[in-house]
Amino acid sequence: MGIFFPILRYGFILQAIAIVHFIRRRPDGFWLWIIILGGGFGALIYIVVEVIPDFGLLRGSLRFFPRRQRIGELEAMIRDNPSAGNNEELGGLYLDNGEYARARECFDRSISSRTDSPDPFYRRALAELELKDFAAAVADLERVVSKEANYDFHRAAGLLAYAYWRVGNIAQADALFARVTQVSTSTEIQFYYATFLAAQGRTAEAREWVDRILAKQRSMPGFQRRRERLWVRQAATLMRQLTRAGGASAPTA
Repeated sequence: MGIFFPILRYGFILQAIAIVHFIRRRPDGFWLWIIILGGGFGALIYIVVEVIPDFGLLRGSLRFFPRRQRIGELEAMIRDNPSAGNNEELGGLYLDNGEYARARECFDRSISSRTDSPDPFYRRALAELELKDFAAAVADLERVVSKEANYDFHRAAGLLAYAYWRVGNIAQADALFARVTQVSTSTEIQFYYATFLAAQGRTAEAREWVDRILAKQRSMPGFQRRRERLWVRQAATLMRQLTRAGGASAPTA
């Protein structure tokens, strides 16, 4: 009993930690019952199985301060040596930090003196997508895909299909989505395709792709399930909206 006494005594703290994590991460619903009905022991089991493995996903957040330090160093270096490499590295750090406008500016400067690599164009396109500048993203992604069709495991082509849709090139988006989803298993691209199909009123096809996303979640290893939880959650939301609206409308991703 001496071993278990701290758990019994401070079980409510473990439950509070577990519930906060559950609300933020939304794992399988049965965990909520384990946390509530299992008390401190149930919460401890949840923390071991779900919370601790999630620390791997927080590495980017934990590196925030070193990243800010490196950003400061590069900004100082660029004043004296505004090379393409320095601007490209700084743009990547800004991109990781969610500072998309600054990232785009850095890639602009990098690309002005270095046009042989598709990587800065691809990374600039990622920033442009976040900034909702889809026309610019189309231009950059077309350049990347024309140079390397399977760039970033076909993600570049999938994002190009998404950007085509957002600028109104429906036929191009449809054809490219259909081609990319034949070779890519990316949940992100599959979700974009399902949303595109739903927006075109192709409800049955949209449901099929959402079903694929939700079905493959059950066979994913734990680390992959945690990594792709956002897309799976959005797919579940899309399915509920399609069911509720009878497929009449769908959200725009």
